[in-house]
Amino acid sequence: MGEEKTFRTRREKRFYRRLRDRVKRWADKRNISEKRLEYLLAAPDLFVLLSRLALDGRVPIQAKAKVAAGIAYFMTPLDMIPDFLGPPGFLDDVVVAAWILESLVSELNALDPSILEEHWEGEKDVLEQITYIIDRAESVLGRGMRFVIRRLRSGRGIFRR
Repeated sequence: MGEEKTFRTRREKRFYRRLRDRVKRWADKRNISEKRLEYLLAAPDLFVLLSRLALDGRVPIQAKAKVAAGIAYFMTPLDMIPDFLGPPGFLDDVVVAAWILESLVSELNALDPSILEEHWEGEKDVLEQITYIIDRAESVLGRGMRFVIRRLRSGRGIFRR
C-alpha cells in the first residue's frame, strides 16, 4: 500500500499510469473541484483492485461474480454517467466499485484480512477510501444520484424492483 506500487505486469502499470495521467490532464484544463478530482483519481485504484480480486484464487466464486459486475460496469461506456464524457464518466463507476467492495469486505476479511490490502494500490487505507467514497457519493455526484445511492445502500441494486 502507499508510495511503492507493486504492479503485476508492465501492462498493468502502464494502464494505471495512463488512466491517472488522463484524469489529471483533463482536470488541469478545467476548474474541477478537489472533491471530484479525488473521486476521479480513485478510479484507477479501484479498477486495479477489482481486476486483481477477479484473478485471486482465494476469492470465492460468488464474490468474483460481484467483482466481475464491477469490472463490467467500469468497461461499459453507457451507464448512469456515460464514459464517453471523459473522466466525469468515471464518477459513477467509482461509487459502484466502492459499493461492491464494501459488500465484500466482511466476506474477504473472514477468509484472509490481507486480501484487500495486498491488491490495493491507493495511497489511503483501502477501507477508509471505500467508506469515504460511499459516504460522500451524493455530494460529489449530485442530488440526481440520490435514488441510485439509496438503492445501492439498501442492497437491492440499481435495476431490481
